[in-house]
Amino acid sequence: MILSRGHNYVFIHIPKTGGTALALALEARAMAGDEMLGDTPKAVKRRRRLHGTQTRGRLWKHSTLADIEGLASREELRQMFAFTLVRNPFDRMVSLYHWLKEQSFDHPMVPLAHALPFTSFVTDPLVMRALKSQPAPSYMMQSDGYEHCSLYIRLEHFAKDAAPLFDHLGFALELPRVNESRRDPDWRIYYDSQAIDAVRTCCHLEIGRFEYSFNDYPLSL
Repeated sequence: MILSRGHNYVFIHIPKTGGTALALALEARAMAGDEMLGDTPKAVKRRRRLHGTQTRGRLWKHSTLADIEGLASREELRQMFAFTLVRNPFDRMVSLYHWLKEQSFDHPMVPLAHALPFTSFVTDPLVMRALKSQPAPSYMMQSDGYEHCSLYIRLEHFAKDAAPLFDHLGFALELPRVNESRRDPDWRIYYDSQAIDAVRTCCHLEIGRFEYSFNDYPLSL
């Protein structure tokens, strides 16, 4: 998450969408007063500035727009250029699975990823509930239920979709390659019909709204 009063924007980082790369690109042009949450170098250095700040929700890398009310009022946030990255859910699920297999922190999905093959992981009730409960637009919802997002940027079409952001900032950004998991870039090879149906069911909102499909051409091929 980055809140920049100087550039009048707020960036919300949805997990496994390429948000760390965008955060790095943004912080390279950060202003002194920008507030950041995450594990990028400037965010780590500036985290102590927010110590003791009372907010509506948890302050962390993946805070939602509602969570950060307190860093700025709901009304101030609504006047800002609010944006986020989204990613093809079929690709994002493969990325999440392989990332979790390399983790050891205390979260119920970690042992599932370690123990289960991909289809069993995707179709596990806990994973399916998590996917259903946190669609991309939920991260951009304010505490009064209003969805405030000036721009959803599809990772796969970053240069095109981000043009309104570049116009707002007055400069363009390029995404560095970071946090790449050890997996085949073609997500389609990991899926059988059961896993496809599970993602279609859980992520139907993103698939329809952002015009994704299982057979989209993989980003890295």
